[in-house]
Amino acid sequence: MAETQGHDQERRADSAAQRARLTRGAAFASIATALFLIGLKVWAAWRTDSSAMLGSLADTALDLVASLATLFGVWYAAQPADEEHRWGHGKAEALAAMFQVVLIALSASAIALRSTIRLVSGDTEVSAPGEGIVVSLIAIAVTFALLAWQRFVIRRTRSIAIHADHVHYQSDLLLNAAVILALVLEAYVGLSGADPLFGIGIAIWLAMGAYRAASTAIDQLLDREWPDDKRRRFVELAARHPELSNLHDLRTRSSGTHDFVQFHVDMPREMTVEEAHDIIERVEADLCSHFPDMDLLIHIDPEGHVDEPDNPMVESDEFEQLDDIPRSDR
Repeated sequence: MAETQGHDQERRADSAAQRARLTRGAAFASIATALFLIGLKVWAAWRTDSSAMLGSLADTALDLVASLATLFGVWYAAQPADEEHRWGHGKAEALAAMFQVVLIALSASAIALRSTIRLVSGDTEVSAPGEGIVVSLIAIAVTFALLAWQRFVIRRTRSIAIHADHVHYQSDLLLNAAVILALVLEAYVGLSGADPLFGIGIAIWLAMGAYRAASTAIDQLLDREWPDDKRRRFVELAARHPELSNLHDLRTRSSGTHDFVQFHVDMPREMTVEEAHDIIERVEADLCSHFPDMDLLIHIDPEGHVDEPDNPMVESDEFEQLDDIPRSDR
C-alpha cells in the first residue's frame, strides 16, 4: 500500500509540473501576441481614426495587462501547499480571472462612451480604411493561432485563468471582424455612423464575455458544488465499492485545477481501526485514479450512527440518487 501511495504521489507531482509548464507557456504566448498586436493597432488607430479600431486597440492593451495577471495567477496557483495555505493556492487563478473581468468591463464602458459621443456628434468619418483592414486581417490570423494553443492547454489543465484569457481572445476574433465590416461600410459603402455603432456592439460583446468569465470565477471563489453530471459520476464510481453502501454528507468543490471531496461512510462497530483504514486506503486509491487531481477525505462513522437531523447540509444517502442503476452494477 505504501508503495502504491508513493507512486500516486509521484504521478501527481509530475502531473502538477506538466500543468504548470503548459499554463505558463500559454500565458507567455498571450503576452507575446498582445505585444505584437498592440504595435500594429497603435499604428492602425492613428492612421484610420476609427472608433472600432480604437476599441480593438483598447481591448488588446487590456489583454496584455490581463495576460500578465494570468501569468502571475497560474504561477502562484502552481505553488505547492505550505504552512499558511494548507489547501494549496488554486484560487489565485480565480482571482486573476476576476481581475481580467474588471479590466474587460472598464474597456467596454470606455469604448461604448467614446462611440456614443462620436455617434451623437456626427463625427464618424474614417481615413485610410485599407490599412486598418489589413491590420485586422493580420490580427485575426495571429489570434487564431493563439486560440488553438489555448484550447489545447485548457483541455489538459482545466485552468480557469487561461480560460478567462481564452474568452478575451475569442472576443478579439469577432472584434477584428467587426472592425473590418465597420471600415468597409463607413468608407466604401458610405453608411455614415457604422463605425461608432460597431464600437457600441463591440462594447456589449465584451461585457457579455466579462459576465461569463465572472460567473465561473465566482463559483470557485464561493466553493460551489461540482456540476450535477460530475458529481453523479463520482457517486456512481463510489457505488461500485460495497464498503460505501451508506455514503452520505458528500461535499465537493474545485480550486483552480484541483478538486476537493469529502464524505462520511459507516463501518461495522466491531471492525478494528487498522481494518477500516486499509479499506478506506483502497477506496481512496481507486477513486483518485478516476479523478487524479482530487484531494479526498473520508470520515468513518460507526454503523448505526445518525447525524444531527437539524443540519441542512447532511445528506442521508447519496445512493438514493442512483435508483436507475441495477444493483448488480453497484
